[in-house]
Amino acid sequence: MQQTLAAEDRPTETTLIDPYLRHICQVQPTLLASETYLCVDGGLTRKKLIDGVCALDLHLIGKLRCDARMRYFYQGPKRPGRGRQKVYDGFVDWTDLRAFDEVGQDGGVYLYTACLNHVRFQRTLRVVALINPDADNPSQPILLFSTDPDLDAWKIYRYYKARFHIEFLFRDAKKYTGLADGQMRTADCLHFYFNAALTSLNLAKAECMETQPADQPALCSIASIKAQYFNPYFLDRIISIFELDPTLIKKRTEYQKLRDCGKSAA
Repeated sequence: MQQTLAAEDRPTETTLIDPYLRHICQVQPTLLASETYLCVDGGLTRKKLIDGVCALDLHLIGKLRCDARMRYFYQGPKRPGRGRQKVYDGFVDWTDLRAFDEVGQDGGVYLYTACLNHVRFQRTLRVVALINPDADNPSQPILLFSTDPDLDAWKIYRYYKARFHIEFLFRDAKKYTGLADGQMRTADCLHFYFNAALTSLNLAKAECMETQPADQPALCSIASIKAQYFNPYFLDRIISIFELDPTLIKKRTEYQKLRDCGKSAA
């Protein structure tokens, strides 16, 4: 039976990766000299994207499949005589990380790292395996990687962890500041609308951060900020429509409870 290539291995097929690579090419001239790492979601870990990013003298940080087929590099003595030297030393068993270097732990998550060869990508990758003893399957690690084999394992872990917070940004902007609600069509109007929605979100978070004590963890809830502004407005509308005396109402403890309705800690 003739073996067919996977979608990401077909060089002539246009995929969603192609516009991403074009965008990276467009913005690359504006990057700083220190901005050499591109951190992406695990769903974008494809050979086409890795090859395209590395061709631009950039490095990719991402997430691998839990069953990624990878090989150890041979570290033993050289073979005597002529002939090709041994390069690889067997495939990785992800339930046995004794050949990995232990890096440390962060919040109960243990980090192990090794420099490995990825069979499909045909590249040398710096892999960081995350083990959580409290997970449902503690023997199955989460695999992060970088195309820069010399990159520190802690940096790979922190870069990918920081990338995840970008999803919170777009989630809150869509939910609370109308990022996806604009109906304009021209590019200038769309740029202004997107910037306005994201700026509103950043200003709300900045105001929330200013009110928190410096000795406590930074917690910010956009839902609480929205309730903080909407509840007084809604209560004032009720008082105005029913022509009530606001002085007596606002002195009651029940009024403050209504003002805080819907607020959360984070």
